[in-house]
Amino acid sequence: MHEMTNKDLTEAFAGESQAHMKYMIFSDVAAKEGKKNIARLFKAIACAEQIHATNHYRTMGEIKTTPENLQAGIDGEHYEVNEMYPAYLAVSKLQEEKDATRSFHGALEAEKIHEVMYSDAKKLADKGEDIDVGKIYICSVCGYTTTNQAPEKCPICGAPKSKFIGF
Repeated sequence: MHEMTNKDLTEAFAGESQAHMKYMIFSDVAAKEGKKNIARLFKAIACAEQIHATNHYRTMGEIKTTPENLQAGIDGEHYEVNEMYPAYLAVSKLQEEKDATRSFHGALEAEKIHEVMYSDAKKLADKGEDIDVGKIYICSVCGYTTTNQAPEKCPICGAPKSKFIGF
């Protein structure tokens, strides 16, 4: 693939991915405000943006086997844990941006867990097996991730058990 086309696909993937997330967030806001049809509109268009992003990612040759996709997940989480969030945290602390520091800290701590979870899953996927993770719980405040049961209080941000979402 030509370098310029690949750059364009990469930028289009990033833009569509961000649009998908923004519209999902906007859908949640509209739903909380009682505007169920606007929430549904945002969610539907977010789905279309995800389709666009998926098509771009596929065209770039980035959708692979589950073990390869898990490795991509491991690599991404490793980068976030060891380079990206430590740098962002340092800057936010230096600039005394407390909300950003809290946001970056929660993400950093959750990403550490995600890297381990992906690594555990990859060990089995490499053997052609699936992983039994049980029920997965995510703190809706900071993203802390755990399995089997939600804690009474989030160990990262202190949110109560009622703030956890089960998968």
